[in-house]
Amino acid sequence: MSSPDPQVRAARNHSTNPALRGPVVAVTGAATGIGALLTERLAASEEIKQVVAIDERRGECAAAQWHILDVRDPAIAEKLRGADVVVHLALDLDLETDGAARTAYNVRGTQTVLTAAAAAGVHRVVLCTSAMVYGALPDNELPLAEDAELRATAEATGVGDLLEIERLARRAPRAHPGLNVTVVRPAVLIGGTDTALTRYFESPRLLVVAGSRPAWQFCHVEDLCSALEYAVLEKVEGELAVGCDGWLEQEQVEEISGIRRMELPSAVALGAAARLHRIGLTPSPAGDLAYTMYPWVVSGSRLHDAGWRPQWSNEEVLAELLAEVAGRHTVAGRRLGRKDATAAGAAGATVALLGTAALVRRARKARRRI
Repeated sequence: MSSPDPQVRAARNHSTNPALRGPVVAVTGAATGIGALLTERLAASEEIKQVVAIDERRGECAAAQWHILDVRDPAIAEKLRGADVVVHLALDLDLETDGAARTAYNVRGTQTVLTAAAAAGVHRVVLCTSAMVYGALPDNELPLAEDAELRATAEATGVGDLLEIERLARRAPRAHPGLNVTVVRPAVLIGGTDTALTRYFESPRLLVVAGSRPAWQFCHVEDLCSALEYAVLEKVEGELAVGCDGWLEQEQVEEISGIRRMELPSAVALGAAARLHRIGLTPSPAGDLAYTMYPWVVSGSRLHDAGWRPQWSNEEVLAELLAEVAGRHTVAGRRLGRKDATAAGAAGATVALLGTAALVRRARKARRRI
């Protein structure tokens, strides 16, 4: 029997090989962090036809097609041509980055990617912000639904940028008909991350504001990547919250971590945090404290309804975080070097920083009396 015509064989292969009929996916920020993890995951998936990786330097995924450029460069439109989906992960949320420079990069980068995707004929863009956009408020429901109002303010690190990205996401389908936008909002992200919330667990004492009601929900980066893959494959769309099932009360966190609390009145804690940040002693503004005071737990119901489940529990993620930060010393969001921690003692450093705030307050009062 003669072998089938080559075109027939190709048609058969196309119908039986999922990758040949799967999407071409472009990932920005693909060289490091979540972008690198997602690029590797998608490149290994039989449901993905091809991965286009975009960053300012080449990453380690050899299976991806790499383009080296800044996401703010309009030339990115040509690099996106032929892609079905773009996952935009090129964000700077580094605590040490200048705030104005960070905002310029994050907002302009997102604007450029959305415009370029529409011009290139991409039909879906997946953006990643944070569940922080819901805001941490004493009257928040436990848990919050995905369609809950975004009540955050721009007072915490990077949250103003994330709120602007959310606004761009809502506006994009109207500005670019035919372009669909999915937004993924993870809870406290753990797994090689460095944020004000991960640094909270590097402190010698867990700061608890008197009268507050913390509720801790984590999201492992592996679970975030699997949720992003669901969005890429269009198994779910819209506004998606992602995190471990349920949450931990502050007492449970203290029991698991073995770190005792330091409880302070609200006025003292918030006032000290604001002053220390204003004089440049700490990278975290006072707004970051709200996310350790009040709940912002999310339900993740849309992903659950689509069949997605987290592979990590809150207890497991917290244990991994504690292992990651072991040996680090942070006070009021400021990471101390080993020499600083040894000389002052971590607990002593806490008192010193709070004392500094008090001295600043007294000095200002004295100046006003003169």
